[in-house]
Amino acid sequence: MSDDSGAEDGADDERWFVVGGRRWRRTDPALPDDLRAALTSHLGRGRSAVRVAKNRDDADAVSAARRRVGIAKHGLGERGPRWWDEPVADRIERARDALRQLAELDESGAD
Repeated sequence: MSDDSGAEDGADDERWFVVGGRRWRRTDPALPDDLRAALTSHLGRGRSAVRVAKNRDDADAVSAARRRVGIAKHGLGERGPRWWDEPVADRIERARDALRQLAELDESGAD
């Protein structure tokens, strides 16, 4: 039986990194470079939009920006189902779906 840490199979370094004592899930290493780069770009845009919206004290904009961050992080495998528990094809399809959702946000002018 595997636990959430991955310690049983020695995969901790591949699955997690620690910053300031807090453990964070790594990006799925199976994602193609172009897909990872596109999702990472959306993640950066979302994080920037969160900062700007907080500075303007705009709760609706903060919510929209956090939605972008969440979709990007799910696509990258940093949130949602643990990527190491799923077949690679499913993980890549989830990332592509996230990118489609982010493109729809761009088209709608959200955040």
